[in-house]
Amino acid sequence: MKIMRNISKKIIGLFMFCGVCTHLSAQEADIKAAETAYASEMYDRAIELYESVVKTYGDSFALYYNLGNAYYKTGKIAHAILNYERALLIKPGDSDIRFNLEMAKQKTVDKIEPLQEFFLNKWFRSVQNLIAVDLWATIGIVCFVLFIFCLVLFFFSKWMRLKKFGFYMGILLLVAVIFANIFAYNQKEELINRNGAIVFSPTVTVKSSPDNSGTDLFVLHEGTKVFIRSTVGDWNEITLEDGNIGWINKKDITII
Repeated sequence: MKIMRNISKKIIGLFMFCGVCTHLSAQEADIKAAETAYASEMYDRAIELYESVVKTYGDSFALYYNLGNAYYKTGKIAHAILNYERALLIKPGDSDIRFNLEMAKQKTVDKIEPLQEFFLNKWFRSVQNLIAVDLWATIGIVCFVLFIFCLVLFFFSKWMRLKKFGFYMGILLLVAVIFANIFAYNQKEELINRNGAIVFSPTVTVKSSPDNSGTDLFVLHEGTKVFIRSTVGDWNEITLEDGNIGWINKKDITII
């Protein structure tokens, strides 16, 4: 009976391995087909294939980036911006994504001037966005292991030089652990609790209250990025990068 159980486990494991290989092969084939369609300037077909890959196999920064490029080629700027923004959430340090996003934003009607940010906050955010969340988490773990090693040197080494090295290096590594974990946490929060959105209606009037009878405040156009502050029924309270606040219907925006 024990032999039969072992054989059964091996057969099940073999089937699972074959299933994973088949899944990966199908995904690679679909991505290759999308890339071929894009290279052949069949952008609508490329969009269809990339959207299918994202829906079937899950998202990645490369898929969103390529999808954004395909939408940009067809002139669907709001869709392009949406996918570039989604790619940036996964890989915030990618310069190609940021460049293409800025190119797409130049084609939008609304030119929003961001509020001046305190230089320390700006520096903190720029450092945080150098790399993605997984790499920050890895750096945090590695630095913590090295920090433990430095503690061992400090407490158990018989040589004063090693003790000093362990002490000062341990302090630096502890600071690195703290910042790496903060950066990873912030990026993880942005991925999970997405409050950014893109306007998808050609034009939409932002209201002073969450109903159609509210006072008209200002008009936004397709492709503009907004940030959701709160929700009441079918309405979202949004803020712009320039600090303007108002209410907009959910149907007029798409969450990043």
